[in-house]
Amino acid sequence: MKTGILLVNAGTPDSPSVKDVRRYLQEVFSDSEMSGMSSFRKWMPVNFIVAAFRALRFAKSFQKIWTGYGSPLLLNSTRQEYMLAEKLGNDFQVELAMYYQNPSIEHALQNFRKPTFKKIKVVLLFPQHSLAVADSVREKIKSVVSKWEVVPEVEFAKSYFNDEKFIHAFAEKGKKYFFDTYDHVLFCFRGLPERELVKEATNNYCLTENCCAALTEKNALCYRAQCFETARLLAKNLEVDVDDYMVCFQSLPRTDAGIKPIAENVIEELAEKKGMKKLLVFAPSHTSDCFETLYTIGVEYKELFKKHGGEKLELMEAMNNDALWMEALAEVCRG
Repeated sequence: MKTGILLVNAGTPDSPSVKDVRRYLQEVFSDSEMSGMSSFRKWMPVNFIVAAFRALRFAKSFQKIWTGYGSPLLLNSTRQEYMLAEKLGNDFQVELAMYYQNPSIEHALQNFRKPTFKKIKVVLLFPQHSLAVADSVREKIKSVVSKWEVVPEVEFAKSYFNDEKFIHAFAEKGKKYFFDTYDHVLFCFRGLPERELVKEATNNYCLTENCCAALTEKNALCYRAQCFETARLLAKNLEVDVDDYMVCFQSLPRTDAGIKPIAENVIEELAEKKGMKKLLVFAPSHTSDCFETLYTIGVEYKELFKKHGGEKLELMEAMNNDALWMEALAEVCRG
């Protein structure tokens, strides 16, 4: 009997058209885990502000990063799907799904609706796991498989934010940069609502002074603490001194709701107040290049840095189909 591997990435519109981008944004911004908006407050913003105003602006932004083969996130994730299947062999079947839009989780799961599958292993393609996001994926899967005549075991792979092979693969890719030519290094992570952090740590440990200074039993499940630990491990492997890097988080539609420090604020401060001219940015929460890396960091943050006096902001590309990353991902699937 085979093991089904369900790879889950964040999501992408079907095309950069206004219609498809509007549908994508409505789903993303309706999700309180992403937007930071409560259920009571989100109906008006989603149906009016997003649909009527933001879709056109976002569509133009997506068009700037769209490839001749389609969405960069879908393209890179699909390559990972095929390469991983080849590496794992005949005892596994790999299917890709997106949390938002297509290919949907429901569609991907249908390929496991056979008695030949003894287990479905869910692998989230973001190394640092939020409990809220994982629980949401779990509920989506449960709503589908609970209707099957034969329900296989469903197991979630552990987060791999500090996995030795993951860190090694990312660091090796980063070593091609000459760090002496940059004033500072930023480790920029995906943003989540700050309120979710409190749910992920014991004894109200999160959001206290220096709560992420070290990874402990109290904060081991906290997304922010996992991000800081990833940054520490990468900095050590890349031989970047603690004074030469910072950790920041991408903002949410409600900027005040996101995990701090917010990337835009950090970039502005480094350029304007500290006079830094050259920044190197890593995005270790994104295993595939996507809108958040290619446009938000590669275009918007670069413009913001220059606006406040900086000269050069360079983004290291995501691991995408890197061979060492495929080795690390295969071990996550087997583990």
